[in-house]
Amino acid sequence: MKKILALCAVAVLAVSAYAAKYPDVTVDDLKAAIESKKVTLLDANGTESYQAGHIPGAIDFQAQKKSLASVLPKDKNALVVAYCGGPGCQAYQAAAQAAEKLGYKNVKHLSAGISGWEKAGQKMASAK
Repeated sequence: MKKILALCAVAVLAVSAYAAKYPDVTVDDLKAAIESKKVTLLDANGTESYQAGHIPGAIDFQAQKKSLASVLPKDKNALVVAYCGGPGCQAYQAAAQAAEKLGYKNVKHLSAGISGWEKAGQKMASAK
């Protein structure tokens, strides 16, 4: 039993350390960054979801995955925020990791996701 508890503790620590790799940004902080034009948004929800509704100005990560370097800012210290569906969604990680792999050093995560953005009454954009 002690071994099982020890393994569970190690697993929880590993997951929480991985989850903290990309600092969270709040809806209010993201809204302020958008208003000051100091953020690049990566929507990791998939093209169909992106077309139905996304945060204004966001990039469709799925559609731009292969040419991501051409749509991200030249400044590798620029703020890049990845998001997906909501707090339980992990799809944002692919977008955040892709930006990080390209050398971006200020990559964050909107853990509230598109659902939290919409729930907060923020504007949505659609491609339809």
